[in-house]
Amino acid sequence: MAIVKQGSALSSLLLQPGAKFQNDGYGLWTGSLTYKVDKAGSSAALYRGATCPISAFSFCTMHKSSVAIGDLQVDTWVADFVGIDPSYNSGVRTNPQITTSQGLTTENITAHPNFFELATGFSGSPIAGVGTGTISAPVYATKTMTAAPTEYEGNNGSRFQEPSGNKFLGFKVPQYKTLYGKTNYLAPQTSFGGHFYTTSDSTVQGMIARVGKTSGTNQFNSIALLPSYAGTTFVNGTLHQLLLAQVNCEDFGSLYKVNYEVRYNRDGYNASVYAAS
Repeated sequence: MAIVKQGSALSSLLLQPGAKFQNDGYGLWTGSLTYKVDKAGSSAALYRGATCPISAFSFCTMHKSSVAIGDLQVDTWVADFVGIDPSYNSGVRTNPQITTSQGLTTENITAHPNFFELATGFSGSPIAGVGTGTISAPVYATKTMTAAPTEYEGNNGSRFQEPSGNKFLGFKVPQYKTLYGKTNYLAPQTSFGGHFYTTSDSTVQGMIARVGKTSGTNQFNSIALLPSYAGTTFVNGTLHQLLLAQVNCEDFGSLYKVNYEVRYNRDGYNASVYAAS
């Protein structure tokens, strides 16, 4: 039986009722629109970057689309739209979504905060100490050896190359079972990961340019990448404690999705090694 058609032909896309939009809480809107069109009609209006036809969401543009081929020569198109709410950072950038990771990583025992001087939170004596000297001028006692070279001993069987320290040679006294032969320890490591969306090329470029650089605040590229509840100042003495370790970017419709990782170092990053952001 032939198909009987009445009314105007659907030669161009006809928007259907029931459009859906959702805000992720950080400023990103995503929406889904459904259209009907005759099989011989035009779907040219559905292209990446097309403006959303619903006026309240005209700041959104099309990201992708799909089509279901109908049995009655009418196709159904579904188009996905994305956009940044104009009330968030003038519509240029969403607020970052952030996760925090706290774990342990292996570090050299000499980097332990309690290695030379008694640090806050530790009891007893420093791991190796400074002998009868000071942190700037250690004086370790001579350890009688059966053969050259002479070594010099600190706390817990720690041995050094010279009376003033110089090279650390290790823990060489079996009496100190928990340290004997040890060269590393498990140190806390904190990292912050997150992502945001932006329409700005320069924002993406600015983030990439700052990889490997440090900050003494929670901001990189003038963007607060860490929440204020985590702190806004990250300085130990004169050293910055935050390092932008990684930035990845991907296209998301007419937006860019910027993923990043920030690492925290309680001692701060050496300014001669890591440039400031």
